[in-house]
Amino acid sequence: MNRTRLLTAVLVVGVVAGPSVVPAAATGTADPTAVVSARSSNPALEAAIAGLPSADATAALVRVSGPEGVWRGSSGVHDLRTNRPADPAARFRAGSVTKVFTAAVALQLASEGELDLDRSAHSYLPDLIPASYAGVTVRQLLNHTHGIPAPDFPGTTVEEAYANRFHVYDPREMVRSATSKQPEFAPGERQHYLNIGYTIAGLLIERVTGDSYERQVARRVLKPLGLCDTYFPGANPRILGPHNRGYQRMRLDDGTVGLRDVTLWGATDAWAAGDIISTTADLERFTKALFQGRVVRGPLLEEMFTLPKVTDSKTGKPAAYASGLSMKVLGGREVWGKTGGRWGYNAAIAGTNEGSRSRTLVYSVNSTDAKGQGMNKVAEALMVATYGRP
Repeated sequence: MNRTRLLTAVLVVGVVAGPSVVPAAATGTADPTAVVSARSSNPALEAAIAGLPSADATAALVRVSGPEGVWRGSSGVHDLRTNRPADPAARFRAGSVTKVFTAAVALQLASEGELDLDRSAHSYLPDLIPASYAGVTVRQLLNHTHGIPAPDFPGTTVEEAYANRFHVYDPREMVRSATSKQPEFAPGERQHYLNIGYTIAGLLIERVTGDSYERQVARRVLKPLGLCDTYFPGANPRILGPHNRGYQRMRLDDGTVGLRDVTLWGATDAWAAGDIISTTADLERFTKALFQGRVVRGPLLEEMFTLPKVTDSKTGKPAAYASGLSMKVLGGREVWGKTGGRWGYNAAIAGTNEGSRSRTLVYSVNSTDAKGQGMNKVAEALMVATYGRP
């Protein structure tokens, strides 16, 4: 038995694509662990994505750029049926990286006087935000200090989420569900990272522009930067164009635990907080432009690099999220960026706040534990290889 078949037999109790289970013997003969392509040599990055597919991921696409040079790499497989090498130009679900686009558009509107960051969200959406949340400002929506709880969704497990994967959620109904509850804390008092603030931000963008959220992001960010492979899927659960399939570990129909093909999955539950589909090339172009001040210009760019002086509501640690971006100290320096997770997919953009000298990292990891409690091991290895340890 070759290494690929042995690996699949050990890791994959069952791989489900639609209703069928793919046996280990159907995985083909290529050794995808040997498929690591890179423009230039970087042993640490090569090691981070070697050995795929593994228990943690089936594919990885990576782009690193900075004063030290450029590195492009890919590893793993397009799918576990054929073991074709992963497509390095593939589209993928970028999850909460969407929040950076949403924050950028909101800040552009603030620079134009269309949005006031210190004005209440209720004053813009009085028909949707109740008086009990009248103290929540636009800035607090963007930096997760609003205190609005998450809306109710059917089920709490990945298996229940999978059963509801084609359900179409209305953002207004999600806001009504969330704001019908008591606040988690007074606005501006603490920080709790949740999607709901960005769902409201998407609706604010629509209210003040009289246009759809998606068209505003396209007009203000995607088209000016030439991000031709980035789009919003709406209610379509498919990834259009070339893409590597995503797999998620969960309990299968026969009661065993294994990998299920989760490529086909709606993202309306996330909308302006996490539904964007993109490529590493597009996200790298966006990240560079953002850090160079070509997306959000002038003083308002500092909103993306300014942490609120509060603590996290769960851990008690200092706030780690600004407007759109988050910050982590790696290798002794501040690294700003945003991770994202949808079932079967993890993604991230990151960079040092040094303008044109920023060292940027963009990755897509087809994670088998996306949305898990800890960071995916392959993704974590990429962060450490690029910037150093915390």
